[in-house]
Amino acid sequence: MILQLLSLLVVLAYGVCLVVCWISWRRIPTVETGQDVPTAFFSVIIPVRNEAAHIAQLLGDLERQQYPASAFEVIVVDDHSEDDTVRQVEQFQQQTQLRLSFLNLASFPGVRQKKGAVEAGIKAAKGEWIACTDGDCRLHPSWLALLNQLKQRENPKIICGPVALSPCQNLFQNLQALEFSALIGVGAATLQMGRPTMCNGANLAYEKDAFYGVNGFKGNEHVPSGDDEFLLHKIQQKYPKRAVFLKAENAVVKTAPASRLSQFIHQRVRWASKWQHYEAWGPKVLAVLVAGANLLLWFTFFMAVANVWSWWFFALCLLVKLGPDLLLFSSVLPFFQKNRLFSLIPLLQVVYVPYVLYTALSGLKGRYRWKGREHETS
Repeated sequence: MILQLLSLLVVLAYGVCLVVCWISWRRIPTVETGQDVPTAFFSVIIPVRNEAAHIAQLLGDLERQQYPASAFEVIVVDDHSEDDTVRQVEQFQQQTQLRLSFLNLASFPGVRQKKGAVEAGIKAAKGEWIACTDGDCRLHPSWLALLNQLKQRENPKIICGPVALSPCQNLFQNLQALEFSALIGVGAATLQMGRPTMCNGANLAYEKDAFYGVNGFKGNEHVPSGDDEFLLHKIQQKYPKRAVFLKAENAVVKTAPASRLSQFIHQRVRWASKWQHYEAWGPKVLAVLVAGANLLLWFTFFMAVANVWSWWFFALCLLVKLGPDLLLFSSVLPFFQKNRLFSLIPLLQVVYVPYVLYTALSGLKGRYRWKGREHETS
C-alpha cells in the first residue's frame, strides 16, 4: 500500500509539474519583427568541428539575414577539425560580403573543446551582444532581427531560443524530434517561471558583459558539454529574472537529428553527464522527477501483469501521467509545426523508460564519444 501511494504521488507530482509548464508556456509572449527599435550589434559565434558538410549552408543563411549587414559580424572558430571545414570557411570568406572572421584553435596552444572555442570567439568579438549557434544548423532570415526585438523589449542578460530537429526522414528521427520538442518546451516554460532549467547552445544570445560578469565558464571547465546551461544558471543567479525565451516561429533554429542509434545515445549521454554538476537544484529535481515518473509507470504496469496490483491502479497512473503530457504537446508541437508527431506519443511512452534509464546511468559514468573524440567527465 505504501509503495502504491508513493508511486501515485511521484506520478502526480510529475503531472502537476507538466500542467504548470503548459500554463507557463502559453503565457510566454510571442515576438514579431517590424517594430521600430534600436539596432544592437551582434557578434555571431559559431564553434565548429568536422562540419564541412554543413558550414557553407549556415554561412549562407547568415548572409541572407534581414538585419543590417553593418550591425553584425560572424566569427567561426574551428576546434581542430579533421575534415574539410577549414577550407570550406576560407572559400566562403573569399566571396562573401559578410563581416566574417575565422579563428583556428590550432593557433591557441592548450585550448580545445567547444567552451574554448566560444571563449576565443568572445575575446575577438566586437559586439556588446553574443549570438551563438552550431555549425550544423539552419537559420531563418529573421533570426537576428527577432533576437534584437526581444533584446530591446525586455532588456535581458541572456536569450534562449527555440531549436527543432529537422528534417526527419524516418520513425527513429521523428521520435527524436517529438522528445526534443518537449525538452525545448519545458525549458522555455521554466524560463518563464523565473526558474530556468534547460536551454540549447544552438540558439543562444547573451550580453558580453554578463558573460564576463559571471566569469564565463569558470568552475565547469572540466565538463566538456554545458556551454549553454551552466552559463544560463550562472547568469540567472547573478541577474535574477533577466533570462528570457524567444517565442517566435521564425526564430526556430533547425538542426538534423541523429541518423544512427549509437550517435543518438552518445549525444544524450553527453547531455546527461552534465546534470550531476549543476549547482542549481531545479534542473536536478526535474531530471529525477521525469525519470522517476516514467520508471514507476512501468513498475505499476509490471505489478499489474503479475496480479500484485490492480489494472485500474495502472490505468489511473497512466492517465495522471499521459494527460499532462498530451496537454503540453498540444501547445508545443503546433509551435514547431510538428502536429503530425502527435500520434507517436504512445510509442514514445513505451521506448522512453529504457532510454532514460540507460542514458541516466551512463551519464553518471560520464564517458561518451562525440565528434571523433572520447570524453570523460570528472
